[in-house]
Amino acid sequence: MLRPASRLASGTALSFLMSFGLLSVPALAQTAEEEDGTFLGTIVISAEEQIKQALGVSQISEEDMKKTPVVNDVAEIIRKMPGVNLTGTTSTGQRGNNRQIDIRGMGPENTLILIDGKPVASRNSVKMGRGGERDTRGDSNWVPAEMIERIEVIRGPAAARYGSGAAGGVVNIITKRPETMTGQVGLSWNIPDGDDEGGTKRANFMFATPLTERLSFRIYGNYNKSEPDALDINDEAEAGTGGTTPLAGREGVENKDINALLSWRIAENHELDFELGFSRQGNIYAGDTQLGGIGTIPASLWGEETNRLYRRTFALTHRGEYGFGESYSYLQFEQTDNTRLCEGAAGGGEGAITNCVDTDGDGTNDAPGFKTIELLNVSAKTEWILPLMLGGKNSALTLGAEYRGEFMDDPVSIGTTVPPVISDPDIVNDPSLRDPKTDQQMLGLYAEANIEWSEALTLTPGLRYDYSDDFGSNLSPSLNAEYVFNENWTMKAGVARAFKAPNLFQLNPGYVYTTRGNGCPVVDGVRLSGPCFVIGNPDLDAEISVNTEIGIAYRDDEDLNVSFTWFHNDYKNKIQSGQIQENPGATANRLFRWENTGPAVIEGIEGNFSRPLGEQFALNANFTYMLESEIKATRQPLSLVPDYTINASLDWQARDDLLFTLSATHYGPIPVNMVSSITNDDLTDGGTVTLNERGSYTLFNVNMKWDVNDSVYVTAGVSNLFDKQLFRTDTSGGGNTYNEPGRAIYVGVNTTF
Repeated sequence: MLRPASRLASGTALSFLMSFGLLSVPALAQTAEEEDGTFLGTIVISAEEQIKQALGVSQISEEDMKKTPVVNDVAEIIRKMPGVNLTGTTSTGQRGNNRQIDIRGMGPENTLILIDGKPVASRNSVKMGRGGERDTRGDSNWVPAEMIERIEVIRGPAAARYGSGAAGGVVNIITKRPETMTGQVGLSWNIPDGDDEGGTKRANFMFATPLTERLSFRIYGNYNKSEPDALDINDEAEAGTGGTTPLAGREGVENKDINALLSWRIAENHELDFELGFSRQGNIYAGDTQLGGIGTIPASLWGEETNRLYRRTFALTHRGEYGFGESYSYLQFEQTDNTRLCEGAAGGGEGAITNCVDTDGDGTNDAPGFKTIELLNVSAKTEWILPLMLGGKNSALTLGAEYRGEFMDDPVSIGTTVPPVISDPDIVNDPSLRDPKTDQQMLGLYAEANIEWSEALTLTPGLRYDYSDDFGSNLSPSLNAEYVFNENWTMKAGVARAFKAPNLFQLNPGYVYTTRGNGCPVVDGVRLSGPCFVIGNPDLDAEISVNTEIGIAYRDDEDLNVSFTWFHNDYKNKIQSGQIQENPGATANRLFRWENTGPAVIEGIEGNFSRPLGEQFALNANFTYMLESEIKATRQPLSLVPDYTINASLDWQARDDLLFTLSATHYGPIPVNMVSSITNDDLTDGGTVTLNERGSYTLFNVNMKWDVNDSVYVTAGVSNLFDKQLFRTDTSGGGNTYNEPGRAIYVGVNTTF
């Protein structure tokens, strides 16, 4: 049976069907055999496999996740890779406790999440606020850690080939696919030292078995629940800063997941997968109101479920090998229902739970109620890898095609009335007349080659063309190269143009934000008078990033590995809430749109170090140093990531069955925004107010993994060993936008049979 490929690529439904059409033609459904029946195999590695060896690529193995288990979300271990941090959803600091994967400071929206090579986009069903924030935990927690075989983290130019949303990087979560009858059960608990923080419990199972000579089956399930922080967790911290309104801590979350996979070997070297999955992810409310402190309604709802996502997936995947190469194709439907209590859509109440139901029939809304946004993501792709001989040397050509379609039914976020005095052909002033359905479709074609130019030099050129029915065409060229000086020293470099499509909220002229004045832009130091309206813009262009990196790596016979990589991203067309008035001369009912803004720049250095220390010890370390992160127009950081981050771990194999790991992460200071990216306002009040910069701090963890026998292993440990607990005091501008949990004890037991 074929081993599952982890091809990170995409394609069109038409090409997908063509791929399956080949299987119905006996003349073309051949196996990759010579006349004597000997299987040829892959002659050279593909362009993708070459890219995965770049310095900007990391792999997290199943063993890595066993020795440093996650509490709930695999983002906790991904953030320990070079170039990776966890940030809130935006540089404003709003929703700061919703920490998501941020690669090279480009923000969570520029991180593409894949599961088994297929895009995951459920978070796109959540409304994007004016500051770019979403009230979402992201898309990294749809697969339990115990069900993962490995995670591939691809950064920089190597990620550009994967299309929209990969300007920062790609995270590909590869699930387990046992080839023999296998069962697995896991239980784990995380118990905080302090009573004000929520604990976590998790249970999961997997069962896989061959059904016949050609059919195999796998099913896994998961339940995990993290409790919310106490309602008053940040009271003392807020009082210490002179504030009077306490801010919310971390929300809890409850996950329920089930996934089934049927694999059919329909012919020699041809395999067809049918996959069906369902997940329910609900929050457990901790009082967050996005723009301010905990109010009456949030306090009364603490500990309740105020939003939930239902994610349903169906995928059909084909892997094939032929005499001329190999292919990988899939078609996936991802349906997400985003159901949540009504939230304020404008002004000071934006994002806060509000009353929207009339319970007593008196014509006044007196209670919160649930409403749903539905999002269907359709993705399809086909990829063909063709070995070639160029100049007498082994090479390979990769050809691929991708289709992505987003179809949203949103009766929730289009309810703001626009005054009749604002007249524009794109605007429907009466919300009851607006179409709740919006969509965006993209078609991409790409070609990539892996060329052995000489014994020392390998080149990987690529070209990707995308067409969107909204923003038109986009061309993404790339070039990656590897030069081997000798058996110890290697240099790798790359440059690529990446892009990100506008989202459906930014494009929809029916999505309206209004403010009576405080949210109006500041022009020449003076805030414009309100009311002001910000409208979706159907004429937005794609965001563009030109990513460059160059690095050098050293490896000796004693398994010493050292590497350094410099990266630089020139970012333009970033989409933000508009500050250019669309109806000049108006002094009331001013109109603004989402707009493509000026350039930004990201620059930094990554490094890795690993070495065995004798037979029992091993040292691993990496660092990320941000040289520059700046929006040119405002000179403010693009993302709230630390100036530098250092991760280190020391493994001690005390016995064959017993492993201890001491690990630490040191975070440098987190710079603050002095100017609002929403209104262009001076957040320091003319320099009289000093914003809170979160200073540097270090977290230590100690972990133990004990292999009880060949079938059972136990994990245990202490996270944040010295109880460095930090509190949130800021919702915008400052660096203290999230809670850093204190010391906790965890224990887990897993058995395989």
